[in-house]
Amino acid sequence: MGPLSAPPCTQHIKWKGLLLTASLLNFWNSPTTAQVTIEARPPKVSEGKDVLLLVHNLPQNLTGYIWYKGQIRDLYHYITSYVVDGQIIIYGPAYSGRETVYSNASLLIQNVTREDAGSYTLHIIKRGDGTRGITGNFTFTLYPKLPKPITINNLNPRENKDVLAFTCEPKSENYTYIWWLNGQSLPVSPGVKRHIENRILILPSVTRNETGPYECEVRDRYGGIRSDPVTLNVLYGPDLPRIHPSYTNYRSGENLYLSCFADSNPPAQYSWTINGKFQQSGQNLFIPQITTKHSGLYVCSVRNSATGEESSTSLTVKVSGPCHGDLTESHS
Repeated sequence: MGPLSAPPCTQHIKWKGLLLTASLLNFWNSPTTAQVTIEARPPKVSEGKDVLLLVHNLPQNLTGYIWYKGQIRDLYHYITSYVVDGQIIIYGPAYSGRETVYSNASLLIQNVTREDAGSYTLHIIKRGDGTRGITGNFTFTLYPKLPKPITINNLNPRENKDVLAFTCEPKSENYTYIWWLNGQSLPVSPGVKRHIENRILILPSVTRNETGPYECEVRDRYGGIRSDPVTLNVLYGPDLPRIHPSYTNYRSGENLYLSCFADSNPPAQYSWTINGKFQQSGQNLFIPQITTKHSGLYVCSVRNSATGEESSTSLTVKVSGPCHGDLTESHS
């Protein structure tokens, strides 16, 4: 937040018994041409975090300034003030022990609570030139306590086999819970069941389409804040493999090149057999200068070790002499 430490010689004084000192900061509010602005850093703060109300364009020749909770400038709402002469800080009845006022008029509020939400008024007092007061008003937004990381019973579920349960913390009757997937809020549907005021998200039969980052948003009457994303990695496949080219004839002396692919997460393991005899592993099969002896049934088999699933596709190739042979395709 920058170098905002209070001067080392600043005097810290409680307001009780010092009404004479406090009276030096009269609550006059005259028009001024100075454009004082207040910026919250960060602009959206969650419970337990700190927020700095940073003052810009502070006028020169100041006598001091006062911070109030709310828009009423009276003793009851008086948080703290700073007297330029003597560098005196005075604490008022609304001071909680978590506020720090700096010489540049900025106010730091530490470990914010719900009671801290609302508007704040800064009253600035100038000396000379007839301008005696400037009042600015600012409100910062308080969000619920930052959700803890989402807990999930299985980060690597198997498609159509595993039931998933996402849990969002903290648990509170004052919160409502909204679930997000890939930046989109999840609608209520038969496939998505919600329990305990949406705090627990159930996916009864997860699919590959539900892969992605999940976020839980915690909301109350002040606003909402999202948790860090949790990425779900759905294991699936292998699907039925496809052989390319899917149909072909060969003549003796030509080269045979086939490739096989199957959708799978993680990627599948591939193997080839010809007429029931293992040929090689890998997605691609290449045989140069084939002869009629290479005619037969070519099978591409795929296996996913994570899901334990297997699948295969077969292709019947005929290698002939000068005339083209027939080619048929079958699947198993």
